[in-house]
Amino acid sequence: MRSKGRPAAALPAAATPDPDDLLNEYEAAAGLGNPAVQTLRNWRAKGIGPRFVKIGARMVRYRRRDLEAFINGEAAQ
Repeated sequence: MRSKGRPAAALPAAATPDPDDLLNEYEAAAGLGNPAVQTLRNWRAKGIGPRFVKIGARMVRYRRRDLEAFINGEAAQ
């Protein structure tokens, strides 16, 4: 089931895409149809949007499978 108002988008392709690939904010934004990186940051602050992984104090990454699930309306933070 796809969320309303959010077009399906292809995530950045890797040579052999792995659902556990970690993407940075810019790659994630491109995979979600190019919302501003600031939008992803706002979503994280509000506890909404796709799941993310925090590495260390400041590094944030998104798993390819979590972005796919968010696009399909299957999961949220």
